[in-house]
Amino acid sequence: MKKKTLLSFVTVLVISLILTACGGGDNEGGDSEGTPEFLSMYTGGTSGTYYPLGGEMASIITDETGIQTDAVSSNASADNVISLQEGETELAFVQTDVVANAAEGINAFDGNPVDNVLAVASLYPETIQIVTTPQSGIESVEDLAGKTVSVGAPGSGTYINAEQILEVHGLTMDDIDAQNLDFGESTGGIQDGNIDAAFITAGTPTGAVEGLGATADVSIVPIAEEKIAELVDQYPYYAEDTIAAGTYGLEEEVTTVAVLAMLAVTDTLSEDVVYDITKAIFDNTDAITHAKAEFITPESALDGVGIDLHPGAEKYFQEEGLIE
Repeated sequence: MKKKTLLSFVTVLVISLILTACGGGDNEGGDSEGTPEFLSMYTGGTSGTYYPLGGEMASIITDETGIQTDAVSSNASADNVISLQEGETELAFVQTDVVANAAEGINAFDGNPVDNVLAVASLYPETIQIVTTPQSGIESVEDLAGKTVSVGAPGSGTYINAEQILEVHGLTMDDIDAQNLDFGESTGGIQDGNIDAAFITAGTPTGAVEGLGATADVSIVPIAEEKIAELVDQYPYYAEDTIAAGTYGLEEEVTTVAVLAMLAVTDTLSEDVVYDITKAIFDNTDAITHAKAEFITPESALDGVGIDLHPGAEKYFQEEGLIE
């Protein structure tokens, strides 16, 4: 009997240890209600806007929620959507047009619709900047024909923007010598004379373009009003935008178009966690020093959001009286 009693005791002890390790322990890996201990936020390249802004937002989320959140450099919108879809990250910066395409399963996501990514909020306009120098002789989109032009990685937000803007001007990728470079490589190529122009979709001022402006005169190719109207008619997620005089040393403002940057999350995060994240960001925008902070407001947070809101974000905006 003593052996049976000892065996029973050991069995109960082992079961207790297993249960403790699975859910009743010291909160390593999160609590029993689904609050994670760590979160990753995929951003973009270090020379763009996503990465520095994401770093500040990640710090705010960490401080306000107690969940250690780390901003991670990435290949930006299209890759970030895939990373969310595959569970490689929990939060990510994306373009509103790219994630709308993902939800519909079109363009870069043809045949692979994404159904597990939800919106937190739109953040700020992402300006499509066609960057060159006066020496290139490029003064209009039509002048890009026959030129060496960086258009971003295939399937990226920048690539799709370039493709659609060329389209309304009667051009295709076959009409240019398209190069698939990131922002830093693009401006470096312009500086070195290896490429003539580059499409860069990012909040202004963009670090890579400022870097180019330190060593060369920067020119931004304008988009004509009638072409903007045509583009918006075909793709409603675009809006007219202006790059102010003085940006990159420009003598005059430049008319172009923009899409919106948005923070998206995987649907595996709980309502409480995403509510806390949303509240942390929008209640503390005064702690964001990046120039784009002026655009990050609850009142504009639902502009251009073309996918479903996460219930946690929806709860926050309901409390703010912005949705019913």
